[in-house]
Amino acid sequence: MTTAPPDDKALQRLLNEEIEPFLEHHRALGYADETVQRRRTIAREFAQWARRHLVVADNLNSTRAADFVARPPQRAKSRLAVERATVRLLLKHLRARGRLHGPDLKETGSDRDSYLRRYEDYLRKDRGLAENSVHVYIPFIRDFLSTQPVHGGGLGQDAIEAPNVRNFLLTRTKDRSGEYTRLLATSLRSFFRFLFFIGETGRDISSSIPMVRKYRMSAPPSFLSPEQIERVLAATDRTMPTGRRDHAVLLLLARLGLRAGEVVSLELDDIRWRSGEIVIRGKGRMLDQLPLVGDAGEALAAYVRDDRGVSSSRRVFLRSWAPRVGLTGPAAVGHIVRKALIRAGVQRPGRGAAHLFRHGLATKMIRYGASIAEIAEVLRHRSQNTTAIYSQVSLEALRTVAQPWPTRGGVR
Repeated sequence: MTTAPPDDKALQRLLNEEIEPFLEHHRALGYADETVQRRRTIAREFAQWARRHLVVADNLNSTRAADFVARPPQRAKSRLAVERATVRLLLKHLRARGRLHGPDLKETGSDRDSYLRRYEDYLRKDRGLAENSVHVYIPFIRDFLSTQPVHGGGLGQDAIEAPNVRNFLLTRTKDRSGEYTRLLATSLRSFFRFLFFIGETGRDISSSIPMVRKYRMSAPPSFLSPEQIERVLAATDRTMPTGRRDHAVLLLLARLGLRAGEVVSLELDDIRWRSGEIVIRGKGRMLDQLPLVGDAGEALAAYVRDDRGVSSSRRVFLRSWAPRVGLTGPAAVGHIVRKALIRAGVQRPGRGAAHLFRHGLATKMIRYGASIAEIAEVLRHRSQNTTAIYSQVSLEALRTVAQPWPTRGGVR
């Protein structure tokens, strides 16, 4: 019995059939006509290259895509980047439409990649962590795995020895901030609990990773004063669609005290126009309802009606450039805030640009006589101990309980 030779023309037909749907998808995402035409040219070149090299559909993966990009003659780095992105997106499109069935390079990647994927699934499915937390943990563990030997599908014995982990921690945290050190240590403890959970290690060594002490109430939170907030809002350029989007984002931060991640995850169905409320997807997958007050509601309505445009994404706030999908994450909101602070000439105090508005709202409330319980309800804190830090910014109230400073001869 003889086996039929692979049909190299089948891939040519497949690519010819799928190039136009691939480009239509990019038009729907808001890419410019010039970009679509450039990707059409590259997709056709890739199809011709695959035919000349007798590539069959079963062998079409990221490795062959890399071979295409590396083909002679030499081309400019900018051209190589566009080719690499176009072919990667084309393969993703083919897989999404069920036209390719062979394993991709990512699926048959290194043992380190396998560990990272399994750990990521563990964080989401078993631990139920928010996406922002997953995005914090994964880069630390990717860095750790890159320094460790992985053989036969398992970590080397040295990698799971406490002295090795401590040495990695000390090396990576030299001249770094306390917050960076704390997050790295937390990520490593989480990863070693995961290894014990899946049976990779016979004992849980997470407790051997030193804790990084973070003293509560050690310093008052950094915040923007009401005058600074109004200056930032006034400096936003609302003559352009992007400026009007940014203005709506800033108002949600300033008036409702939303976190950056909560702004990003806001969806069209979360806005209840008739009742004047929005549903907030907070930490720990908690859902809360807040009133859509005054100027924040007006700015949000104007953006959705006039500037957001059509998109398959249900996220309220979209990227200004193609693809026209939701903002990529909390860092995008932080970028919006930092640009607004620079335009207004406001010096950013401390870290966490978006949180400055949240701290500013709490500070304003406590100075107007709001109780800790009321502030905790507005900011949606699970514990009032978290809110207690704002008591340090009420200087007027602190003066009433401050004791005179002792001097020689008695207090004065």
